[in-house]
Amino acid sequence: MPEFGGRPGRATGPPRAGRPGPRPAPGADWRDAARQRTDRDSKGAAVLYLFGFERTGVAVGDLYHLDPDPYPGQEGAERGVRLEVRLLERGPLPGSINSSQPIAVARPVWRADLLESVAGPPGSFDRTHYHPAMTGWEPGRRVFDRDLSAHPVEWVGARLASLETLLAEAGVADGPGYATDAEALRGHVAEIMDVISRLLERVWRGELARPPDGPAPGGEPAGVRVGWL
Repeated sequence: MPEFGGRPGRATGPPRAGRPGPRPAPGADWRDAARQRTDRDSKGAAVLYLFGFERTGVAVGDLYHLDPDPYPGQEGAERGVRLEVRLLERGPLPGSINSSQPIAVARPVWRADLLESVAGPPGSFDRTHYHPAMTGWEPGRRVFDRDLSAHPVEWVGARLASLETLLAEAGVADGPGYATDAEALRGHVAEIMDVISRLLERVWRGELARPPDGPAPGGEPAGVRVGWL
């Protein structure tokens, strides 16, 4: 397994204030304005891996993304792998003791986007960034880190190996179960890193993170998002 490295939280450029969501025209619905597409419209099915523990989980999937309101210098379609640390919730059994357990993959608390511009070469990681905290379901500003872009899989592995620190920086209150989750997660970091690497290879081969199949109704969409995450 590669040695973990990297110092999280060091942006390569001047910090930017959190950006609000896309701004639809007055009276317009954002979903109509962006005409977002889902994985059902893509040329290949999107893939989702979920590693679940007592109270938290790690979700990993491929992503094709075109932001209708991009940061300067971040224009154009992106592709790659998204990873989120999510809170997990158990629902009451809906029937007998033998009934299936309802499981909710609830709100995200941390996100890493191992993305690159579609127009660039595979493996450039020129759009790779992370979101150290989330506001509800919305991400904060993109944070770029030279170590993350240089060694993305190992960098993410190092952050996951310290779940306690990650949750504290994300503003998640400490509570029963998180220490147990942190210890359990450390035992699966190598497996998660392997999943990320294999997904990236499939993205580079053109099997995953593919654009929607065919034009959107009414012309080119303002925004596209293909993937589970």
